[in-house]
Parts: sequence; structure tokens; C-alpha cells
Amino acid sequence: MSGVAAAVEGARRAFTDIFIKRPVLSTVVSLLILLLGIQAFFSLPIRQYPKLTNTTIEITTTYPGANADLMQGFVTIPIQQAVASTEGIDYITSSSTQGVSVVKLTLRLNADGDRALTEVLAKTNQVRNVLPRAANDPIVVKTTGDAFALMYIGFNSDVLTSAQITDYLVRVIQPRLQTIDGVSQAQILGGQNFAMRIWLDPARMAALGVTATDIQAALQANNFTSAPGEVKGDFIRVTINADTSPSSVEGFEQLVVLAKGRSLVRLRDVAKVELGPQSVVSSSMFNGLKAVFVGV
Repeated sequence: MSGVAAAVEGARRAFTDIFIKRPVLSTVVSLLILLLGIQAFFSLPIRQYPKLTNTTIEITTTYPGANADLMQGFVTIPIQQAVASTEGIDYITSSSTQGVSVVKLTLRLNADGDRALTEVLAKTNQVRNVLPRAANDPIVVKTTGDAFALMYIGFNSDVLTSAQITDYLVRVIQPRLQTIDGVSQAQILGGQNFAMRIWLDPARMAALGVTATDIQAALQANNFTSAPGEVKGDFIRVTINADTSPSSVEGFEQLVVLAKGRSLVRLRDVAKVELGPQSVVSSSMFNGLKAVFVGV
């Protein structure tokens, strides 16, 4: 043991003798250590708590007209069973309401959210053919960090309607807020998007022999996007634009919903058409006035 200790002591003295005999090398090494320390001082983060990331993935599916039990049995359960095997899931919660199904996946701390999102998208597409044909495609949204808004901004007006305020927020305010550094998204709450509202008159429909199916078929047949192409000549090229769908109240009122011989039944004969909010089942108030909020 004494021989090993003597060898270690000799190696130590030989290493230190290098710096004693070469002061320039000692100075350079000391300055290098100092520079590395200064760089580490400015680059190393100082945190009171360790960095933790919590990710949630939300799958929203809409099926207009379906009740809660139908949504639970034919939409929520198939999607929930399909995504339950996704890697990194901590727990799953779901809710089924009138026409809306929401499946929320909460991942474990520091789990790979991008990988889980890829798996959820693939598994959701696998069960798409199992869902009812009239149901809309599921919407998958990943949220990392706090899932609640840090700020709510209310917009109201004595002149503009809620639908007009919503249209202004979507076109002007929302894009600007979402481009601010640190803002994940600016969500519009209580908004009412513009839509063509068609209020059917059952008495007129019964008198003219028109059913709701006839009106639905007429709307679907006259509301589609067409790409007719273009016409080319030797020195000119003209793009063809086809107006394949009505875009005004008058255009919808002129739609033919039923033809009986030489007589035509138009939409204005059996319904009232107006441009209004897409949904009127909910509203928000601010200082006693109808308002639209933006959650940042």
C-alpha cells in the first residue's frame, strides 16, 4: 500500500510541477477557467422550482341535432376507447352534451406531447368510419402549460350587434393578439358568427306539400364549390368563375325547393330568410350590455 501511495504522490507532484515551472501556462488555464465561469454565470438558468410541462389533448366532435345519450354511445365511447392506449396518458375525462362530444387526455408530467398528439391523430382517424356519417370530423387540439386564460378582454357596443363585434374581432383583433410574444392563443368567448338563418313555416309547408327534407336537399344542391377551370387562347388566358351558391338573402329566397308541373315553390314561400347569428343558445354580458370576450 505504501508503494501505491508513493506513486500517487509522485504523479501529483509531477502534475503540479508543470504549472510551477511554466507560469504562462498557469495564467492561460486560469483565465480559461475564469471565462468559462463567467459564461456559465450568464447562461445557466436560475429557477426556484424545476421546469415541469403538463400537456393536455382535447378531441371535440360535433353532431348537430344528436342528444347526449347518442353522443355518449356512438361518438364519445368509440373515440375514448381508441385513444386510451396512447403512450404517456395520466388520465382521461370526457363529456357528452347536446350535439357536442369532448374527450380530454391529460398526459404525465414532462411527457412528450408531440408524440402523443401524433398517436391521437392516427387513432382518431382509425375510428372515423365508425362514427355516424352525419357527424363532423373530430378536432384535436394540444395545449401545453396552463389551460386557462390569464386575461379576459370584453368588447361591447351600443351600435354594433354581437355578430358584428365577433366579425371585427376575428378579422382584426384576434390575429394581432395571437402574434404577441408569449401568447398561445386568443380565444373568442360568447361570439356569434354570421350565418344565413332559415325559419320554416309549418303551416305554409303543409299547404304546399313541402317537407323539411325537400328544403335540405335544395340547400345542399345549391351550396357547393365548383372549379370550372379556364379558357386559353394564343395570347390570352381567362379564368372562369362560376357562382354556384347564393350569397345573399335574396338569393336564398329565390331557391326552388319543389316543382309541381309549371308551378314552382320557392324558399321564400315556406320560410323566412335572414342574416343573423349562427347560434343563439348562449350569450355573454358585461356591465349590463351584451358583449364578446377574448380569453388571452
